[in-house]
Amino acid sequence: MTADEIQDLNRARAALARQRNAIARRIGGLDVAPISMSEDLTRTLVAIEAVDRALVEAGQPHVDIGPGQDAQPPER
Repeated sequence: MTADEIQDLNRARAALARQRNAIARRIGGLDVAPISMSEDLTRTLVAIEAVDRALVEAGQPHVDIGPGQDAQPPER
């Protein structure tokens, strides 16, 4: 896998992580979440896992080094 392909996978993973966070925020703001939202979250998590596997197979596993631009501060 080329360096450009690795970079594409990392960008895809970041986009999926933002989507995961957005769905979780929407679900968290509801008293009762529709099942379809949990299905969307599940599909997003599966996609992140697939990208992670591809990165591992390419010898470039994703390493979470702490809060980044995708992280949200804890609520108080």
